[in-house]
Amino acid sequence: MSPRALFRSVAFAEAVTWTLLLIGLFLKYVTETTEVGVRIGGGIHGFVFLCYAAVTCFMWVNQKWPAKTGLLALVSAVIPYATIPVEKSLDKRGMLNGGWRLAAGGEEPHGLLEKLQAWVLRKPITAIVVALIAVAAVFSFLLFLGPPDTWFA
Repeated sequence: MSPRALFRSVAFAEAVTWTLLLIGLFLKYVTETTEVGVRIGGGIHGFVFLCYAAVTCFMWVNQKWPAKTGLLALVSAVIPYATIPVEKSLDKRGMLNGGWRLAAGGEEPHGLLEKLQAWVLRKPITAIVVALIAVAAVFSFLLFLGPPDTWFA
């Protein structure tokens, strides 16, 4: 999968999961009928949010985005549906073009982040297993903490 296809897919999925969460919030707080939508939509959205953040950081390194661009892409996940216009803007400006520059046979990595990315691209199955375990661990920890509105209560 190309960097462009990966980023576009995850940006779209992040926006879709906002819809699930917002529907759940509507059912819980407006109609006061059920909390199931928040539990399910919130969980799915949280998982996809973490995936979007990881993919955005990966793209940031691969595409050599300036700090402002990388931070904007990360922050866009916090605002409902903002990942779509950010993705469209990056695509229009050619900032999603190209392949995986640090893949086998590509550029030589420099620095810790590029070396990590090169390892991921050169050992994708091992990296996917490690990433899934890491995301599941973070996700489980966040579930253990409970909804964000209860963290400081």
